[in-house]
Amino acid sequence: MEPWGDAAGIAMEPRQLRWKTLEALRASSKGRLKYCRHWLQDEDILEGCISPLVLSPYSGWVLDRVIGQSAQEITPSRSSTPKGSTPLTNRSSSLEQITPASQQGSSPPSSTDPNETKGNDELDLLEMDQEDLPAVLPSKVTEVEGCIQMYEEMHRLKGKEGLRQRQEQQEQMVRAVYALASEQLKRFDELKELKQHQEFQDLQEVMEKSLKEAQGQQEKLKEEHRHRAKILNLKLREAEQQRQRQEELERLRKEEGQERLRRLYSIQEEVLQLNQQIDPNYRHKDLPRIDLSAYSNRGNQICGLVSGLIRTTSERGFPTQVDVANTERALQEMRGLISSMQQEIAAAVKEKMRDEEEERQKQKELLKKEQLKAQTPAPAQQSAGKQQKEGFQVKGEESTMQWYQQLQDVAEQCLASFSEISNCKDNNEVKKIKTDLQKAATIPVSQISRIAGSQLREVFDKINNLLSGKSVQSGGRTVSVTQHPQGLDFAYYKLAEKFVSQGEEEVASHHDAAFPIAVVASGIWELHPRVGDLFLAHLHKKCPYSVPFYPALKEGTSMEEYQRMLGYQVKDSKVEEQDHFLKRMSGLIRLYAAIIQLQWPYGNKDGTHPHGLNYGWRWLAQVLNMEPLADVTATVLLDFLEVCGNALMKQYKAQFWKIMMLIQEDYIPRIEAVTSSGQMGSLMRFKKFMEDCLEQKKIPLPKGTLQPSFWKS
Repeated sequence: MEPWGDAAGIAMEPRQLRWKTLEALRASSKGRLKYCRHWLQDEDILEGCISPLVLSPYSGWVLDRVIGQSAQEITPSRSSTPKGSTPLTNRSSSLEQITPASQQGSSPPSSTDPNETKGNDELDLLEMDQEDLPAVLPSKVTEVEGCIQMYEEMHRLKGKEGLRQRQEQQEQMVRAVYALASEQLKRFDELKELKQHQEFQDLQEVMEKSLKEAQGQQEKLKEEHRHRAKILNLKLREAEQQRQRQEELERLRKEEGQERLRRLYSIQEEVLQLNQQIDPNYRHKDLPRIDLSAYSNRGNQICGLVSGLIRTTSERGFPTQVDVANTERALQEMRGLISSMQQEIAAAVKEKMRDEEEERQKQKELLKKEQLKAQTPAPAQQSAGKQQKEGFQVKGEESTMQWYQQLQDVAEQCLASFSEISNCKDNNEVKKIKTDLQKAATIPVSQISRIAGSQLREVFDKINNLLSGKSVQSGGRTVSVTQHPQGLDFAYYKLAEKFVSQGEEEVASHHDAAFPIAVVASGIWELHPRVGDLFLAHLHKKCPYSVPFYPALKEGTSMEEYQRMLGYQVKDSKVEEQDHFLKRMSGLIRLYAAIIQLQWPYGNKDGTHPHGLNYGWRWLAQVLNMEPLADVTATVLLDFLEVCGNALMKQYKAQFWKIMMLIQEDYIPRIEAVTSSGQMGSLMRFKKFMEDCLEQKKIPLPKGTLQPSFWKS
C-alpha cells in the first residue's frame, strides 16, 4: 500500500473514512477468523473474543506520534488541499470514530461462507483502492495497521497464555481425575482382594469345619469301634471267666466231694473203732451186774447206718454236706454212747470200790478188835489206805455244779428282768432305746485293740461311764441306761455276751487279742461284779469245758440238743465241723485264762482280783480229776497252760510242777487211750508243749502279754 501523502485524503469525509476503516478491519486477520455458534456454550473458550477490545497502553502514544507527524505534513500544504479531501478536524473526528469502532469490533455473521467473505473482501478492497486509496494518508494507514497488528499480537499472546493456562487446568484436571481414578481403582482392587480373602477364609473355615466334622465323625466311629471291641472283649473275658469259674467250681466240687468222702471214711473208721470198744459179752470179774448188750446193739445200728450212707453216696457220686452231717451226728451219738458206757462202767467201778472200801473198813475194825494190845496200826496199812486211788469222775464236783447252776439262774433272771425291752415290737421309742443301748455296750468292746494303752483306757471309760449311769456318745447320739428302768440290766447282759463272743471270734482267730480284751473285762468285772457273773454264765453255756463240765446224754434228749450242750453250733440240723468247734473252744479258754491272771492297772491296787488265779488252779485240778475226752481235753489244757501256765508257776511253784508231772506221766496216757488216729493233732501239740516245759523247767510268757511300756503309749 502506498503512503498517504495527499492532502485530499485528510479531507475525506468521515462517512467514507468509517467505511474504509471497517473494510480494513474486515480484511484484517482478525476479521477473517471463523466463529461457531457453539462457542457461546463454553465461555472460557470465547472469553477472549467476547470481551470488549481494549487498546494497548501504547496506542495513545502511537496516535499522538501519528497525529503530530500528520499535522506537520499538512500545515505546509494547507493551501493546496485537493478536492474531496478531508480537513484536519474531520480527520481527527474520523480517527476518534475509528478508535471506538476498533474497540467494539464486529465479527462477520456466522452464516457467511468464508469463500464468499473472502471474495467480497477482495472486491471491496479493490473498490476501496480504486476509490479511496489515494485519499488516505499512507502513514496513517500504516499506523492503524500497526496498531491493529500490535493489538492482534497482544490478543494472540493473551489467547496463547489463556490457552496455556487452560491446558494446565485441563492437565491438572486430568491428573486429578487420573489420581481419583487410580485411587478408586486401588480401592476397587482392595475391595476385590478383601472379598477374595473373605471368600477364601470362608471357604477355609467351611473346609476346616468339614474336616473337623469328618474327624469328629471318624473319632466317633473309632470310639464306637473301641466301645464295641471293649464290650466284645468284656464278653469274651466274662465268658472265659465264667468257664474258668465253672471249671474251678467243678474242681472244688470234686475236691470237696473227695474231702467229704475221706471224711466219711474217717468217720466210719472211728465209728468202727468205737464200736469195737463195746463188748456185749463183757463181764468184769468184780462187776457181774453190768450188761452192755444195749450199747452193743445201738453201736451196731450206728455202724450199719454209717455204712449204708457211705454206700448210697458212693453210688450217686460224691457225698453231700447233709451226708457228712448225718454221719457226724452218728459219730457224736457213738461218742455219746461210749461216754455213757464208760460213765456206767466208771460208776459201777466206783460203787464196787466203795463197797470194797467199806469191806476193808469192816476188816480194819475186826483187826483192831483182834489186836487190842497194839497201840497203833501198822504203817503199811495206813499208807495203803491213803495211796488207794479212786476212779476218775465223769461229772464235775457237786460244789462246782451248784456254782454252775447258780450262774445260769442269774443269767435267766437278768434276761427276764428286761423282758419289756427285749419284747418291744410296737413301741418305737423303746426299740430306739434298745438299739442305742446295745450299740453303746457292744461297739466299745469291738474297738478293743493293742494299738495303745490310752486307746484301751478310753474304751474302758466309755463302758464304765455307761454302766455308772452317765451319758455317753454313741453313733452321734447321747445314750444313758437311765432312759429306761430296765436299761442297766440290758446293758449288763449284752456287754457280758459281747465279751464272750469276742473270745470265740476275735481271740479264736488272733490269740494276741485275748490280753487287751481280758484286762478290760477284768476291770469292768471288778467295778461291776454282776457283769462278771453274767460273763461266766455265757462262757459256761458256750463252753462247758470252762466249768469244767462234760454233759452226758440223757434219755429223751435229742442228738441236736445234746450237741449244743457239748458246745457245738447246730444250724438247720447241720453241726459245725470239728476244727471250727475246737477253734472256738480254744478262743474261749484262752480268754478265760487271760482274765484270771490280769487286773486293771488303774483300779484299786489294794483290791483283790474278782476271779483270780485260785479259780484257775481249781479248774486245772478238776479237769485232771475227770475222764478225758478225745480232741477236747488236750486242746483246752494246751490253751490254758500256754496262757496261764507262767502265772500259775510263779504262784504255786513246786505244787504246780507236781501237777505237771502228773499230767505227763498219768493223764496224757489216758488221753491217748481215748484218742483215735484221726484226732492225734491236738494231743501231739500238747505232748510237745509238756516235754519242752519239763525239760526247761520253765513255762515261757505267753505271746501278746501286755508289757508295762504298753500303758505309756
